[in-house]
Amino acid sequence: MLTKNVIAYYRVSTQKQGNSGLGLEAQRAAVTRFAQAEGLTIISEYTEIQTGKGADALERRPQLAAALKQLKKAKAAIIVAKLDRLTRDVHFGSGLVSKGVPVIDVQAPNADPFMFHIRLAVAEQERRMISERTRAALAAARERGVELGCKTFGEANKRAGLARAESARAHLEELEGLPLREIAAELTARTGENWNPMAVSRAIKRLEVSA
Repeated sequence: MLTKNVIAYYRVSTQKQGNSGLGLEAQRAAVTRFAQAEGLTIISEYTEIQTGKGADALERRPQLAAALKQLKKAKAAIIVAKLDRLTRDVHFGSGLVSKGVPVIDVQAPNADPFMFHIRLAVAEQERRMISERTRAALAAARERGVELGCKTFGEANKRAGLARAESARAHLEELEGLPLREIAAELTARTGENWNPMAVSRAIKRLEVSA
C-alpha cells in the first residue's frame, strides 16, 4: 500500500436511506475498522445519496468529484466499504483505474487490476439483476390486480417492501437455513443497506406470498 492517508467515500441510493443513516453507518463502521487494523489515517469523509449506475457519475455525484479532487492534492487513496458503493458501472470504474486513481475496497483490499475489473462487472450485473427483479415484481403485482398508481401510504409501503424483497431474492435463497440474525448481517455486508432480523423475516414472507 503506497499511502497511509485515505479518503472515505460512503454512498446510499435513496433519500430515505440517507435521512435514516441506515447503510451509511454500516459502511462507516467497516471502513473505520479496516483503517484502524491497517494503520491508515482517514483524512476526510464524503457521503452521497445517489444511484451507482451510469458512466456520468462525476456529473451526478458532486461528493465523489470532491473526494477525487482532494485525493490528488493529498496524494491519498479513496476507500470504500464495498466496491459497488463507489460505482456499479464498469466503464466508469475502469476509467478511474486507467487514470491511476488508488482505490481500496475493504472487502478485497489486495485485488489486482484483473480482479478489480471482475468485481466491477459483478457489481454492474447485480445492479442489472436488481432492476430486472424489481420490474418483474411490479409486473406480477399488476397481474394480481394491484393498483400501482395508487398513492396511499400503505400500498406504497407494500410495493416498496416487495421491491426490496425481490432485490434480495438471490441472496436470501443462497442464505436459506441460516439464523435470521446471520442472514441480516450478511445482507448488510453484501448490499451496503441496513438489514435486521425483522426485515429479513418480512422479506421472506413477502417472497413466499408473491411466489
